[in-house]
Amino acid sequence: MAVKSASTQSINIGSGYLRAKRVFDVLFTLLMLIPMLLVVIIVAVLIWLDSEGPVFFRQKRVGLQGVEFTIYKFRSMYVDSNDGLHRDAIRHYMQGEKLNGKAGTAMLYKLDNDPRVTRLGRFIRKTSIDELPQFLNVLRGEMTLVGPRPPLPYEVEHYSSNDWLRLSGKPGLTGPWQVYGRSQVSFQDMVEMDVNYLQQQSFWEDFKLIALTPIVMISRRGGA
Repeated sequence: MAVKSASTQSINIGSGYLRAKRVFDVLFTLLMLIPMLLVVIIVAVLIWLDSEGPVFFRQKRVGLQGVEFTIYKFRSMYVDSNDGLHRDAIRHYMQGEKLNGKAGTAMLYKLDNDPRVTRLGRFIRKTSIDELPQFLNVLRGEMTLVGPRPPLPYEVEHYSSNDWLRLSGKPGLTGPWQVYGRSQVSFQDMVEMDVNYLQQQSFWEDFKLIALTPIVMISRRGGA
């Protein structure tokens, strides 16, 4: 299913680069499967012990050219949590409002102490471990290793023509916002970072962002 586009604008990305990037996505993901398996087993057991509910969480996201797909994550919230709080937060975030007024915080644009998040969930979200199952989305071709984060349908409903440009490329496991921004930058700054990446992307930039991602995960900079 495709979300109705608010814009006919798009960013042209070379077909040769996209084919080579797809090959790299698949090879890198297959290479990571064995070491990831141990992490998946450990996290799955900890989630099972921490709170009731399934280990994995599925959610609709918006991908390339507004096409919806199902994303996979480790469950970090209590079962049957209401998304009303997050919908309100997204609306304020897109209007440029800060979501966290604590002095000196690194998470100005992220909900703090979200009651829906479990104890373990706070850790795996800060370290981005909850997103590891999205390697399956990469294998399926719905995502790529490096690209804009995949937005929620109710976020895209409020997109301007310029915001839609970030849907010109496949959403990524990591990317400029995930490495340099996260909860420290505004919505419009995030859009600008993603659009600039799509306009200028290269294998060198992709490799650099992939190499920097583990550092961000370990430091938990801007995570929530």
